[in-house]
Amino acid sequence: MFTLTHIRHVAVLAMQHGKANALDTEFCLALAAKFDELKSADARAVVVTGQGRIFSAGVDLLRATTSGADYFKHFLPALAKLYMSAFFLSKPLVAAVNGHAVAGGCILACCADRRLMARGEGRIGVTELLVGVPFPPLAFEIMRFATAPRYFPEIIYTGATFPPEEALARGLIDEIVAPEQLVELAIAAAEKLGALRPEAFALTKQQMRQPVADALDRHGKRVDAATAAVWLAPETAASMRDYVSRTFKKS
Repeated sequence: MFTLTHIRHVAVLAMQHGKANALDTEFCLALAAKFDELKSADARAVVVTGQGRIFSAGVDLLRATTSGADYFKHFLPALAKLYMSAFFLSKPLVAAVNGHAVAGGCILACCADRRLMARGEGRIGVTELLVGVPFPPLAFEIMRFATAPRYFPEIIYTGATFPPEEALARGLIDEIVAPEQLVELAIAAAEKLGALRPEAFALTKQQMRQPVADALDRHGKRVDAATAAVWLAPETAASMRDYVSRTFKKS
């Protein structure tokens, strides 16, 4: 599902789950466990990246549309666990966005402290409303935290995916780099953050992300229940199938 290598003091986590690193229950749990493991590892910082032209295509809609509503009862908690482990990782996390980062893949990238994207044809954005599903509460708060406030409604409501230059303006990424330098520069960015005193960095990061934790404490359970009700509704499977059909025709 992924490989883990160490470059000096940086752990490089390269996702390798099928052709698109699509998020399914098992993949989410495996990634979450690895992020949790890295909390106490010797690495001072972490880089997460994908493979080929895709960082992650988001939720595995093909599996979701054939597995029935019961699948989401296990998938949604696994997805939340992944985002919780990545977003609140106490060490520096840098996303090396090598290509398309769509929906849940975009949210995973936005968990990072810094996001570098390869120049080229890759696109990044959240398509949840086009699919017909609401954002789980943590996913929504991550997007609110990561993106430029003036562009937040556009990013959420339109379901658009953006090329690197437009993504940079909207706060979805922090830097555009040459594809052949992506991982190298991501490691350098991770090393720079990792050189800071770990205790000071961890507390500062916690303070920066505390509003997300507070929002979850206030509204998380209520929104989570409402979100799950929509994801499990029979109409949702039909909406997903329609989206898959339309999207695959374009590709």
